[in-house]
Amino acid sequence: MVWFWLSLAIALVVVELSTTQLVSIWLALGAGITAIITAIVKSFGGNLPVVWQFVIFIASAAILLASTRRLVKRFLKKNKNQETNLELNLDKVAVVTERIDNVKGEGTIKINGLEWSARSLDDSVIEKDELVIFKEIKGNKALVIKK
Repeated sequence: MVWFWLSLAIALVVVELSTTQLVSIWLALGAGITAIITAIVKSFGGNLPVVWQFVIFIASAAILLASTRRLVKRFLKKNKNQETNLELNLDKVAVVTERIDNVKGEGTIKINGLEWSARSLDDSVIEKDELVIFKEIKGNKALVIKK
């Protein structure tokens, strides 16, 4: 049964590596703990009943989950600050693909191959094919100024 628990632990680690939900890591650790305890009992000449192995597996996984999940989630949440398209595009040059007119509520720009609805920061009309600088975003509109 030691090989069963080790195989289960490895399989659960592989599953965890392919997801980002932090669910199967505790089961993998529980399987590893169960394998170690089963091996220790076996090395002393004993045989740990399968029922007790499952109890150890479930209990160790539950204890690990309850005691560490909140801490790990908090740590991962802090490190998830990735730049979005907004931060990557700030102060970069874009091309007007549809005339920008705030009064009429129209205008689009293209930056890094992506089209954005756009408005002029200073309410000026900006013609198609002019270059603008992407300054900020409000709602789902890029706010730009003439270059």
